[in-house]
Amino acid sequence: AALSAVSTWNSGYMFIGFIGFTYVMGFNVLWLGIVSTIGQVVAWAWLYKFIQKEGQERGVRSLSSLVAEKAGAPEAKLAAVLSVLFLSIYAAAQLTSGGKALYVMMGWNEMVGILIGFVLVVAYCYAGGIRASIWTDAVQSCVMIVGSTILCWIALQEVGGFSGLTSGLEAQDPVLTSFLPPDLKFGFSMWAFAFFLGGLGVAGQPQVVSRVMTLGSDSDRKQAMVWFFVWQTPFIGLMLIIGLASRVLFAEGSFDPELGLPVLAMETMPAVGVGMILASIFAATMSTADSQVLACTAAITDDIKPEWREDHKTTKIVTLFVATFATIISIGGLYIPGGDSVFVLVVLAVYGLGGIFIPLLTIRWMGYKPDTTHSLVMMGAAFVGVIGWSFLGFAGADGIFPSVPGMGAAFVAHFVMNQIRTPDVSSLGRYNWPDGKTLGAIGSVICLTFLAGEVGYLVNAPNSSDSMGGVGDYTIDSTLSVHDFADGTEYVMDGDPVTLVFNTDSITSWENGDNVVGVRVLMNFGEDETNSGGPLCAGSNNAQDSITGMIIHDEHEQTAQGSNANGQGAVILETVWYNSTLAESGNVSGMSESEIHEQLDAGDAGLGEYSLEMTVEADAGGRPGCSHSDEGEEITYAVQLLILDYSIESA
Repeated sequence: AALSAVSTWNSGYMFIGFIGFTYVMGFNVLWLGIVSTIGQVVAWAWLYKFIQKEGQERGVRSLSSLVAEKAGAPEAKLAAVLSVLFLSIYAAAQLTSGGKALYVMMGWNEMVGILIGFVLVVAYCYAGGIRASIWTDAVQSCVMIVGSTILCWIALQEVGGFSGLTSGLEAQDPVLTSFLPPDLKFGFSMWAFAFFLGGLGVAGQPQVVSRVMTLGSDSDRKQAMVWFFVWQTPFIGLMLIIGLASRVLFAEGSFDPELGLPVLAMETMPAVGVGMILASIFAATMSTADSQVLACTAAITDDIKPEWREDHKTTKIVTLFVATFATIISIGGLYIPGGDSVFVLVVLAVYGLGGIFIPLLTIRWMGYKPDTTHSLVMMGAAFVGVIGWSFLGFAGADGIFPSVPGMGAAFVAHFVMNQIRTPDVSSLGRYNWPDGKTLGAIGSVICLTFLAGEVGYLVNAPNSSDSMGGVGDYTIDSTLSVHDFADGTEYVMDGDPVTLVFNTDSITSWENGDNVVGVRVLMNFGEDETNSGGPLCAGSNNAQDSITGMIIHDEHEQTAQGSNANGQGAVILETVWYNSTLAESGNVSGMSESEIHEQLDAGDAGLGEYSLEMTVEADAGGRPGCSHSDEGEEITYAVQLLILDYSIESA
């Protein structure tokens, strides 16, 4: 039962959806894995114990019956209807996962893969039932862990181990190696708390709860709990590494993140290995989809139409109807922007079910007995909270997952309904509210905990400007301007170099920014050679001098030489430390935004000390009877800093 539960819970979402989320988020996806696991531990140790006990005492086999006083009650019917809705969305996500896998590995249209999944799910359900599903799930869980272990090892070899993985992510986008996400709309605390409630929501998943209900004793539950996490914990780690490796290896801007695992298998494994990965994905998707369809069937025949329960022909028709409904959702998602995202579908389904069932299970565990109206209002509030929050666009990776608004709305409805309808009954069931002093202390601890999380996030979160696009096509718009840094005139004696030192600390205002990517020096000079005079000097020519300039900034150095052969001369020095070809290219492909910035943004490299050395090698002309002298030259110089201003946009 434990292996069945874990393979059902870690569905095609892990192979497709979680991989895609990891691809996009980078290291900070660890918060989802760790905090969600903590929530699941609490669910297994606390809520599952209550569910197992209540199920055995009352003789019910569906979660919707468990949150009602009796089977067939209005609240049980509503719970069953909502279960069918969200479980169908969940099953649709599994079919979509299978469709994406076949699209990559076999080249088949996604719709074909979805229809194949539909046939397999119906065959699964017709061939066995819950017991057969449990045994096949147990075998499939072994296939999943073996296949993912092999692929993880290969992926690490491809990226150069953990150091290569980290450096590869850093090169694409520094945010990918940050353990905190940038630009969270509602702060860090609620963002992370949503993952905990999502993990707790495992106790609100009918297809998983049905496995727990088959356990005979409390010791069986504890043993199943141990096996559940012994299997799941390393599996999450494997999927995390594979997702990150996929980001390093397939960083093209048009790449679908959810195809990371199957594409990685196709690119790095032999045919046998590809077959094993395909089997692993289908093992995960089918083990979950058939469990969800069976859970929907149980909800319909137990709570919506209990008279169908013993009619096996009608039961099979119901199963076919549910599978068809899930298939329609999956196919429909192909034609809706974002509708084919396995991650989005699973988040909506899991958090929707958690919002409906966890608050009701919690107050029942506390001994509170809600009547029909009370239960209906709580479930309705949870449904509106989850759906409304999702439609408002706040349920994304930078917002708060809908577990918080879903469960929060249900608990608010509970406290309000209790206060209005039964104020003499404790809203905590058999427990009483603590006195004001204790309640204030508890509230203070909670507030301080959340405040500490927010302060830590504000201090350590990466800047939004650090977040950059992956490898793709970009348009670069750049402008190179000049900042007049220093100028003057110096008389340089023959053989006696003059060195001038300048520092950018003297600059009080940068008109075009301080992205200094180069330096240019202009040196102009004439000829001041003199002669002894007299008739013999008529037509006597001056000798040209050699003037050398050298500009030095850190490790950058440029030297140039000129002469005053015609009485005037100039020397131009220029050195740059940016990719001028890239800046002038306009359009670029096959690079990440971070890589482009690295080659165009000099940072502090252009700031600091500059040294200009000017040298004159004077030569005097003349002839017999006419002597010439040349002690040096007067040089006028101008030092200019080259400033690059640029912007990068996706092409």
